[in-house]
Amino acid sequence: MSTKEKASELLLEEAVNTQNEIVLYNDDVNTFDHVIETLIYACDHSMEQAEQCSIIVHYKGQCTVKTGLYDDLKPRCSMLLEAGLSAEII
Repeated sequence: MSTKEKASELLLEEAVNTQNEIVLYNDDVNTFDHVIETLIYACDHSMEQAEQCSIIVHYKGQCTVKTGLYDDLKPRCSMLLEAGLSAEII
């Protein structure tokens, strides 16, 4: 295998293993308690982590609440959306 082929293979492997993020957005509908409970359930956050994320979302407008592989994040993001939160995978 040539050096060029090895480099291409490494780039492909890197692209496949790229970490994605679930970004949670602020809204004027959901309560802090609902957001915190949903983050604990959907993203396996601790109480403290969920509280911190909810405060960041409130003041900054958005917050990355989970990183990982797309296949792990997709069902988690779906749970957030089904609970009425505004989120997306980037």
